[in-house]
Amino acid sequence: MQMLEIKTTFLLGYRKPFPAHIPKTSTFLNAVHPISAEAAAFVDQSVFFCEIPKGKIFLKQGVVCPCIFFVYRGLIRGFIKNGKRDITNWMTGENEMVTSISSFFVQQPAIEHLQALEDTTMAALFFDDIEKMYALFPETNIVSRKVLQQYYADSEHRSLVSKLHNADNKYAYFLSSHPQLANRVPLKYVASFLGVTMETLSRLRSKMAKRNTEQLPL
Repeated sequence: MQMLEIKTTFLLGYRKPFPAHIPKTSTFLNAVHPISAEAAAFVDQSVFFCEIPKGKIFLKQGVVCPCIFFVYRGLIRGFIKNGKRDITNWMTGENEMVTSISSFFVQQPAIEHLQALEDTTMAALFFDDIEKMYALFPETNIVSRKVLQQYYADSEHRSLVSKLHNADNKYAYFLSSHPQLANRVPLKYVASFLGVTMETLSRLRSKMAKRNTEQLPL
């Protein structure tokens, strides 16, 4: 499928006019690294706005991911299928850039699904527009490098979780590294992300709640 055709069809039906109250996407890029007014105008003219309903899988495994997304509101997870079981790879929320990394940057079929866990609003930028942006505005390459550095650090943290054998340590690490997600993500996805059973996660949460209650001042 040609990129022009993809641009026409990808997330068709979920695209909306950019709300006046939503900050421009270039504002986020400027926060990462200063960009020129020309680069900012290019980004803001190239992005499109979309509203993804809760539960929607907006990218499926085996499909090339054509966009990188900036989450204004909502919650996204990446997951793979192992038979009938879902395995959650990552979860993220507001003010984050998300995509299927290997699929988007290499333009090859995705190895994971992307799903909205809440009603989610995002801005999206197509691959060829990003490539054009890099060529026209060199400073945007620095933005990309810094974003990818954060992606790599997050990937290292996720790898660490999988190597922790003690379930208590896994959950404690999740709470310290993802405090903003602790009470938003359905527990079945947290358990899947940590590689523990729902029963184990429930036990950990009960034990932590009891410990916190015992520590309250009389």
